[in-house]
Amino acid sequence: MKAILPFIFLLIVVGCSPARRISRDLRIKSTYNDHFTGVSLYDPVQQRSLIQYNADKPFTPASNVKLFSFYTGLISLHDSLPVLRYAIRNDSLIFWGTGNPLLLHPDLPDETALAFLRNRPERLFFSPVNYDGPRFGSGWAWDDYNDDYSPELAPLPIYGNVVHFENRQTIPRRFIDSTQTAAIVGIHRSEFSNQFIKPFDDKLKRQDVPFRWSPLLAAQLLSDTLHRPIGVINMPVAANARLLRGSSTDSLYKRMLHVSDNQFAEQVLFMVSAERTSSKLNPTAELRWLLDSVLHYSNVSKGRIPAKWVDGSGLSRYNLFTPNTFVDLLGRIYAKVPQQRLFTLLSAIGKSSAGKPYIFAKSGSMTGVYNLSGYVLTKRNKRLYFSIMHNNFTQPVSEMRRRTAELLAEIHERF
Repeated sequence: MKAILPFIFLLIVVGCSPARRISRDLRIKSTYNDHFTGVSLYDPVQQRSLIQYNADKPFTPASNVKLFSFYTGLISLHDSLPVLRYAIRNDSLIFWGTGNPLLLHPDLPDETALAFLRNRPERLFFSPVNYDGPRFGSGWAWDDYNDDYSPELAPLPIYGNVVHFENRQTIPRRFIDSTQTAAIVGIHRSEFSNQFIKPFDDKLKRQDVPFRWSPLLAAQLLSDTLHRPIGVINMPVAANARLLRGSSTDSLYKRMLHVSDNQFAEQVLFMVSAERTSSKLNPTAELRWLLDSVLHYSNVSKGRIPAKWVDGSGLSRYNLFTPNTFVDLLGRIYAKVPQQRLFTLLSAIGKSSAGKPYIFAKSGSMTGVYNLSGYVLTKRNKRLYFSIMHNNFTQPVSEMRRRTAELLAEIHERF
């Protein structure tokens, strides 16, 4: 009898373990089964999964995809971002974009290109021929063209490829003459041209509206700032073209991950392409290279559900990833970036009893989608990797955000 008691005690302890209790709740509680939920929780020290619930089922990831763009940048970009490629031909300087999105950006401008071009003695020409891809990503919603989260893809973004309206200001000022007023709510742009309509009321709150990018428009906007003419020329990137570098990668990563900046995430893939080849910018080829050749997430023989990655930002519903895929990626990111730097770049969520955040993660949401993937610190000083994914719900996103926070609070307390 005495020999059996420890065994019974062990069964009780194991049966009531936090992992088993939470796994049971995931199966039976309506909080988790009134829609499609997936959870993966992993202990990197013990190298074992703690919770697996639909963890190998594919989900629409939304902006969790930015973790993949982040990792692509980590392994491919230098500490300073590529700004321009340029070559000198007689009395002319020809430059090509690298996809860097910070030129005259309203929130995170980089002056490197302006300072370089402003005092050059040569005549200036911009060549756009190193990018001939689409202006929108595959699977983007066609009617998002007017929303600030959907600026156009371009080899030389400028002003974030948006017009900034606030009170009586319009930036860039070039768009003042193409803006009319009417009895409407909010500012609207014509779908295929840079004609804007805004309300009669001049006291507008800030609204950023994407403009239709073109090589000529980019050259004109840059010319307006430099106060010197800039021509447009169709010339392939010269073999001896030099690369100009600018601000640090971390400043871009931090905004991309904290604010969930879609343009930054997309243009990271442009800049990775600029680092890896000088002739053409092909962001789609870069994500395929990472998925197939580096991560091997498209390889069915590895025993996992193959991932589908189609854009850098997560705007597309064609993207499909499993919670386990994100947990694996989180391990790769952690091995590449020291914890202090990494936790600064990610959003800090949740407060412990000591008032310190214990979740460092990236969220992703759209209609019927809310996901959170990252790192959770527990009361017992464990660092765990997690991915919690919610798809196909009809409740507000805020409700899924609340449920996810409650689940992570339980993980923080019990593990």
